[in-house]
Amino acid sequence: MLDLDRLDFAKGNGLVTVVTQDARTGDVLMVAHADREALSLTLSTGQMHYRSRSRGLWLKGATSGNTQRVVSLSADCDGDAVLARVEKAGPACHTGEETCFGPGHWDALAALDATLAARALQPPTDAPRPSYTRRLLDDRNLRLKKLGEEAAELVTACADADRERAAEEAADLLYHLLVAVKPLGVTLEDVKSVLARRAITPTAR
Repeated sequence: MLDLDRLDFAKGNGLVTVVTQDARTGDVLMVAHADREALSLTLSTGQMHYRSRSRGLWLKGATSGNTQRVVSLSADCDGDAVLARVEKAGPACHTGEETCFGPGHWDALAALDATLAARALQPPTDAPRPSYTRRLLDDRNLRLKKLGEEAAELVTACADADRERAAEEAADLLYHLLVAVKPLGVTLEDVKSVLARRAITPTAR
């Protein structure tokens, strides 16, 4: 995963910069430092450890419970910084914010996809008033009907040159699109992968 011998600890007086990123959403959660010991513990335990100039060696979430499970670790080209992709068990910032960069620095679409994935894992319900998402997931015809309706409403908003309504309808369409493909096992990451492949090998459009 990460070759510690290829890192340049000397440049930072024994430390390298660690940029920690949410592996699911791509959000940058925090920036910290680590030395060889911290990274060795990270590799051996699968949990993020850091080295602070004031706190010394510390395990993320040791007291708060907001741990970070390692998905991948990769060094930059100079070997003096590490990108840590993690699965977080709570807010990254000591202030309680999801990231150390304040509110709004998160991927709302990825968060929506994660919520839909959680809903899809729940068994169908016979509750008298199930959630709208649960109703769509349980009824193929309904979710496809709504997908078509939302697409038509976006077309109308664009034809009317109604910028505000077009943004609202686009958001509705994205929601219904993700719901429509969820029963097929298709995730937002699958869609992004297709777009990434097309970006690498663009075709005339």
